[in-house]
Amino acid sequence: MTVPVTYELIKTDRQTGARLGRLHTPHGVFDTPMFMPVGTQATVKTMSPRELKEMGAGVILSNTYHLWLRPGEDIIEEAGGLHQFMNWDQGILTDSGGFQVFSLSKLRDITEEGVHFRNHLNGAKMFLTPEKSIAIQNALGSDIMMSFDECPPYPATYEYMKQSVERTSRWAERCLAANSHPDRQALFGIVQGGVFKELRKQSAQELTSLDFPGYSIGGLSVGEPKPAMNEMLAYTTPFLPADKPRYLMGVGSPDSLIDGAIRGIDMFDCVLPTRIARNGTCMTSHGRLVIKNAEFARDFGPIDDQCDCEVCRNYSRAYIRHLVKANETFGFRLTSYHNLYFLIKLMEHVRSAIREDRLLEFREQFFESYGFNKPDAKNF
Repeated sequence: MTVPVTYELIKTDRQTGARLGRLHTPHGVFDTPMFMPVGTQATVKTMSPRELKEMGAGVILSNTYHLWLRPGEDIIEEAGGLHQFMNWDQGILTDSGGFQVFSLSKLRDITEEGVHFRNHLNGAKMFLTPEKSIAIQNALGSDIMMSFDECPPYPATYEYMKQSVERTSRWAERCLAANSHPDRQALFGIVQGGVFKELRKQSAQELTSLDFPGYSIGGLSVGEPKPAMNEMLAYTTPFLPADKPRYLMGVGSPDSLIDGAIRGIDMFDCVLPTRIARNGTCMTSHGRLVIKNAEFARDFGPIDDQCDCEVCRNYSRAYIRHLVKANETFGFRLTSYHNLYFLIKLMEHVRSAIREDRLLEFREQFFESYGFNKPDAKNF
């Protein structure tokens, strides 16, 4: 059987073990480490597919839970799949819907068969199983699908987390068996375990024994301190196959992208850049900038004087501030474009640094410029 998604390792950074590679998918080949914009409802908020391609986005993420509720996976399948439906001819990754079930529904009942919960839109009773999650994703036609897993809260007890990890492994096996198109759609397993090393190891070993085409690391960036996240990443990634892609779910702050790449992660996604953009917050080479602040009312320079994106080349801080203050959609489009471009460009710089064996030096320079605490070179 043809494996639809494969990973090609190009080079390993001599100082850290960070990986430079390529992700081969049915809709293109993409350089890694990479940041994937999130298009929850089959759209990256305020952005057109043309703009996403223009800024260098390769793979985007869409959400199984939300698309199941509306418009329905049957409509998307009838349209020819998600690529046709949203006019995106490059990579698409869909999550399993599990995170939304656990985060949006206050009342839920986890059983071995699946999860009973209420629709967050109208309160209707719903039931999602591993098999149903995969059936929806098969209908959506994404290149990369996620296994249905439990997303335990932070903090959680060791006993609860152990039960959760073991259930997630059982569900992962059911997801593999349910995939109707393994030759067209790659299914990734999701490593869980919270901040417990023993459980991270157990989860990784159980999932790798199932031989997934790729592996995700879940349950991080959910409230734990960043040093704990970095410690879990450094501990977990060695248990994952070197010849398959590694995806850290839901992480998008610049420092965490660099720290994740240092620890062997290839793929990242997060709603952060577009979410903070809609509040008028911009990522720049000199740190975060809140464009609504009064100091920018007569500032006719770009958002970031070191950025060459379409926004920074054509629009001033004063103009964008006016739009955002006036609640004009175009203002949110401009800040969203800039933030997405900033992170995509950041990952280009990370890849260049890996290629030249200077990732730690790049990290130190970036942290100093952005305003993060100076990293500890001994414990990268």
